[in-house]
Amino acid sequence: MHTECNSQRVLFQGFCAKKITADFRGGSITSDAGGLLLAEIERARGFIKQFSRCFTDHRDPGRIDHSVGELLSQRIMAIALGYEDLNDHDRLRSDPLLAALSGKQDPLGRDRRCGRDRGVALAGKSTLNRLELTAAEADPSSRYKKIVCDEKRVEQYFVQMFLDSYDKAPEEIVLDIDATDDIIHGNQEGRFFHGYYDHYCYLPLYIFCGDHPLVAALRTSDRDAASGSKQHLERVIGKIRERWPRVRILIRGDSGFCRDQIMSWCESQRDVYFILGMARNQRLRRIIDKAMGKAQRRFGTTKKSARVFRTFAYRTHKSWSRKRKVVAKAEYLPKGENARFIVTNLPHTYGYGSYLYEKIYCARGDMENRIKEQQLWLFADRTSTAQMRSNQLRLWFSTVAYMLVAELRRVGLKGTSMAKAQAGTIRNRLLKIGALVKVSVRRVLISMSSAFPLADMFLRIIHNIRARYPLTA
Repeated sequence: MHTECNSQRVLFQGFCAKKITADFRGGSITSDAGGLLLAEIERARGFIKQFSRCFTDHRDPGRIDHSVGELLSQRIMAIALGYEDLNDHDRLRSDPLLAALSGKQDPLGRDRRCGRDRGVALAGKSTLNRLELTAAEADPSSRYKKIVCDEKRVEQYFVQMFLDSYDKAPEEIVLDIDATDDIIHGNQEGRFFHGYYDHYCYLPLYIFCGDHPLVAALRTSDRDAASGSKQHLERVIGKIRERWPRVRILIRGDSGFCRDQIMSWCESQRDVYFILGMARNQRLRRIIDKAMGKAQRRFGTTKKSARVFRTFAYRTHKSWSRKRKVVAKAEYLPKGENARFIVTNLPHTYGYGSYLYEKIYCARGDMENRIKEQQLWLFADRTSTAQMRSNQLRLWFSTVAYMLVAELRRVGLKGTSMAKAQAGTIRNRLLKIGALVKVSVRRVLISMSSAFPLADMFLRIIHNIRARYPLTA
């Protein structure tokens, strides 16, 4: 490979009989034409539009080029398309398609107020950085950072968007609650070394209903995993009950959330149930001694893993305020015994032993996949600013981007071979599409490759979205 330094053109050899040269002077070409699918979802649901209402803009309207909605659209769409770093926007700000996706009426930036900005429609990294770093107490007299996020409104926003996704109230919903580690590498506010995870990290708390995020709260890691969970559950369930007063609610979590205050609160509410993991101890192990012996004998006969379930009433010596129903799984594997326990207040009508454990409790594993998906593909762990407040805002940006992608999967990909695809697969196969962009007075024309192998699926996705959310006049 030889580089012609004077023109930044690259000469490739050995592919075919003809010379192949490449450069970055193609003009208005985008690598993210599939972002049009995200724009269809945003048109239908207004995730970013509603999110922007959680911000107060103290800037002088006569001296700005980018509204709050446009800034948020640019940032969140870029995250969904795979650009986690603000530095990426120094190049992206010239992308006319991203400008159109962000709601810009002038995708080529020809009418910018300042002459040096003309020809560039979108905001640069400095403007977007000020959006993230605005202090809670900022007002019109603040010098640079004047766009204030109302954290309480954001918390309500996630629950409201979940409720709006249903045409009618369901009979029952399951709220999955979990915490995860978010590794930090600098001297961010709230930095703490977590012994279990063996690194410096934050400890964000998530609550999901299916693939709908209801809570994404950034926390320091110098606390119990369940810290603050009861307050979040009270707030979320209270908001849900305002809309759906008769819905049955099941709270599901691992042993980190097996806390008396959470269980007692659920027991004091109407139609609020829990099914939570329990940490093993010697007392619990003695209770299931006969069941474990039975499982071991079955394994000895069949040489296959054997499970025996037992249900019993149990109360800790000090930490629980009452006896509760515990389901034990006495399992014997080739590597030895494997005892697991859950506690629940579900009535007998839900089933017994194996059904409660295998069908209801174990289904919580899907929520862990949703958290990993958001961290791996939508950069929920990109919490590298100095302040907790701005890192929380970045986590929310990632969460809104996830909502766009999840709705695309839930509605657009329904009935296709990618109906269960993860966000990374959706991005690589359907969003990262090269296209020529032509902007005229009346339209923006996106010309994608005739050889795109998923063209039929792309069109079907559009059909699915518009069947669910018809275009309005």
